[in-house]
Parts: sequence; C-alpha cells; structure tokens
Amino acid sequence: MAEEDSTAPGALQGSSFSVLSWEQVQRLDSLLTESIPIHGRGNFPTLQMKPRQIVKAVRRRMEERELRVRDVRLNGSAASHVLHEHSGLGYKDLDLIFCAELKGEAEFQMVKDIVLDCLLDFLPEGVNKEKITPLTLKEAYVQKMVKVCNDSDRWSLISLSNNRGKNVELKFVDSLRRQFEFSVDSFQIKLDSLLLFYECSENPMAKTFHPTIIGESVYGDFNVALEHLRNKVICTRNPEEIRGGGLLKYCHLLVRGFRAASETEMKSLQRYMCSRFFIDFSDINEQQRKLESYLQNHFVGLEDRKYDYLMTLHGVVNESTVCLMGHERRQTLGLIAMLAVRVLAEQNVIPNVANVTCYYQPAPYVADGNFSNYYIAQVQPVFACQQQQQTYSTWLPCN
Repeated sequence: MAEEDSTAPGALQGSSFSVLSWEQVQRLDSLLTESIPIHGRGNFPTLQMKPRQIVKAVRRRMEERELRVRDVRLNGSAASHVLHEHSGLGYKDLDLIFCAELKGEAEFQMVKDIVLDCLLDFLPEGVNKEKITPLTLKEAYVQKMVKVCNDSDRWSLISLSNNRGKNVELKFVDSLRRQFEFSVDSFQIKLDSLLLFYECSENPMAKTFHPTIIGESVYGDFNVALEHLRNKVICTRNPEEIRGGGLLKYCHLLVRGFRAASETEMKSLQRYMCSRFFIDFSDINEQQRKLESYLQNHFVGLEDRKYDYLMTLHGVVNESTVCLMGHERRQTLGLIAMLAVRVLAEQNVIPNVANVTCYYQPAPYVADGNFSNYYIAQVQPVFACQQQQQTYSTWLPCN
C-alpha cells in the first residue's frame, strides 16, 4: 500500500515502468467503477456494466475452467487518460487486456463462450435467461469479434456495443509482437492490485491508504512517453510493423493538435505509413470501408472534426504516397475528397461557393456526344476546387 501522496509518477530514469500517483489512482478508480451501458440490438435490454464487474466475472470463469490469467491490464486511450487527463485526446473505447495462455483453438473458443456467458449476469431481473443462446447474445450485444493466431501473434478481441462509441473491448492476449502505434498510446496499467483491493479491503481508498499500481509504457522509457503525451508530441518507430501503418491514427493526432518532434524524420515515416496502409488495404473498396469505420468509431460526439481529419489525411496521402500507380493514387485521393463532401452534406454545412463547384450528372437519355454512357464523375477535393472558367452545356453549376 502507498503511504504518501506523490504528484508525479515514480518512474526511474530510462525505466518502462512507473508507480501511479494518488491523483492517477483516483482517476483509474472512477473509470473502473463507472457504469457503462451496453446497448442491445432490437428489443434486447440495455446492460449496465461496471468495468470492474465484467473483469471479475470473466476472470473467475477463466480460473474455473483452468485457463490461467497472468494479469489484467487497462490499455489504450483510457490508460493515457488516467495518466494525463488534459491531453485533449479523451477516451472512447475501454480496452481491457487479459494476459492468458491461448495454446490452440479450444482456448480461443473457451474465452468466447466465457464472455457470452458472463453477459447473462448483467441482464435485468425478470428476463428468462434459459432460452437465450450464446448466438443470440452475440448478435444482440457484440459489435465485433477478432481472432489472430500465427507465429508471432496469438490474441482475440470481443467488443461489446455502446451507441455512443464507448465500447467495452475485452482482449485476450497470449503473444502480441506490436502493442502500440505511437508513444502516446503505448501505456498499459496493471489492475491486479486494485482488483484485489476491491475484494479484500473493508476501508475505502484514501491518499495515505491505496494499493500500489504499476503503469508500463510498451514504447520504452515511461517518462519520455509521458512527456510526449503532456506536450502533444507525435513519436513512433518502425511504422511499417503496424497494420495500416498507423496512418489513420497519425492524422487523428495531427487534427487534435499533436505535432512531430522532428518534422524531417516524420516526413520520412509518413512514407512508410502510407506504404503499409496501401499494402494492407490495396483495394479501393477496402479503403472506403476502413475510412468509414474509422470515422464512425473515433468521432462520436466530434462530428465537426471529421472534415478537418479527412483534409489532413488527403494532404498526407497526396504528399507522401510513393508506392501507388498514378491512377491508384488519384482514385484514393478522390475517395477521401468524396467522403469529405459527404461529411459536409451530413452536417448541412454550406461552404464558400467561391471555393466549390458542384455538378449534377446528366440523365442517361441526354443526347450529347460527350456522354455515350452514364458514369459517375470524380469528386474534386473541396479545398482545392476553383471556379470553372468553361463548363460543358450538359453540366449544371450549382450556385
């Protein structure tokens, strides 16, 4: 137990670990005891779930089935929020990691069954649980399920739905080669001592009486990573190891006011980010699905920032993409611009007409030599459009 307060984390120089201060412990406690609604699809009721409760239920069932849990951790933006609440990033998903032994398909299936079984504990009184199958629970409350099993990575993810984007994500990890994208999202907080305190202590936590809780930066030096978070510095290494290259998160950080410590180095890293993104999402339809999913999941309550984000992404792709053919590059830039126009339409924003030219597509029966077939015109980037000096008679400028 901690005997005295500390306003700063107790990390040794160069160490990847740190002891949380009392203020950070308070934020962590508030986060784990806050009730989060898990919204059901259709007529299924909303589940009220505290993170500490779902962790306890899952861990108990795993131990009952002899699936050993090494430790439980808070990860991602929620962990960053606990360590520094004024970063401007906030947090959406609540990422909880169960470090466990997943030797084969049987263990993967076991953790899936355990999570679905735990959902029964949170159903309101009066609900007939006997007729509710695991498949029904999955369809009602699970937003996504992921399983990765190869030589270097063995983990699974079950994300529980929240309509406001605050999903509870339960991640079961045996091994994971790359555990972060940037230094500011590299933090993991070990929860075992706090969970034990909830179970055993008869007295509430206080400044002079609270468990010792350890944080870790999987980026490396804890103090350096924390300074990056406090000062809004973008830093990473080997982005080509990250699925998607970290490109979308990088542009998100730029929009939220983060800046690279070294512009020269980051320009070089941008090329690696773009290259890896287009390796993982080579098809234009895959790119569209990924971008739409990112906008939906990371801008809940921040819809007014979507346009800035897409224009930032457009600029980075335009400047740093060297791995695509010319027509592929134009196709991707057109997709991003189209999504930006859609965002403006959804927000009912009327931009400066001096910078925008909007076109109506002529009907297929228009007898004109320029239009032998009906086709969709490429959308021009909103920020780059200029008024047309000449227009075809069949294209109607929107004034």
